Amino acid sequence: MTLHEMLVDEIRDLYHAEKQMTKALPRMAKAATNEDLREAFETHLEETQEQVSRLEEVFEALNEKVKAKPCPGMAGILEEGSETLKEDADGAVMDAAIIAAAQRAEHYEIGAYGTCAEWARLLGLEEVVSLLEQTLEEEKATDKKLTMLAESEINPAAVAEGQSEEGEDDGEDGQEQASASRGRKQGRGTARAAKSAGRQKSGGNTRGSAKTANRGRR
Repeated sequence: MTLHEMLVDEIRDLYHAEKQMTKALPRMAKAATNEDLREAFETHLEETQEQVSRLEEVFEALNEKVKAKPCPGMAGILEEGSETLKEDADGAVMDAAIIAAAQRAEHYEIGAYGTCAEWARLLGLEEVVSLLEQTLEEEKATDKKLTMLAESEINPAAVAEGQSEEGEDDGEDGQEQASASRGRKQGRGTARAAKSAGRQKSGGNTRGSAKTANRGRR
């Protein structure tokens, strides 16, 4: 296989990957609770649709038929992302998990577009290089945007939510311990009262017996 043939093969792989992304991004946007994150996914969906069209231009520039090659790499990443959306997490914690899943997909695309652009440059395919680099810059910008959202808003909020839940759990444990302590104290109090009552009853019977014995001697 020549480098040119390898390039065409990779472009077909990317075409399929971008098609998969157009289906995954709406699900990510719907699951996001942070408004800025949702808008970022919606914006990138529009970009991805343009990137699909741009790859069709690449096929034309290469004199190749538009054809997708199944991309198991992206399929695996997106399948893992779908599992993330099913996790028992809410709010910022879920948003942080969605960003992690989205960035895995972005990094895959950045690597693939960068490689294809370099191969096209070596082959003297300047039009292809230009088209691929436009998409490469968009992918890098999206990755940077997601990192900014994670570091400035979402990750700190996720940490705060975790601490709040831990505090609630500690409070419940404290209440349970206090309730158990009161129960033990009440139990000890009841036991002491019963013991005292037993002594009093026992003492009364002894005195009664003594009186009876005295009358008997008389």
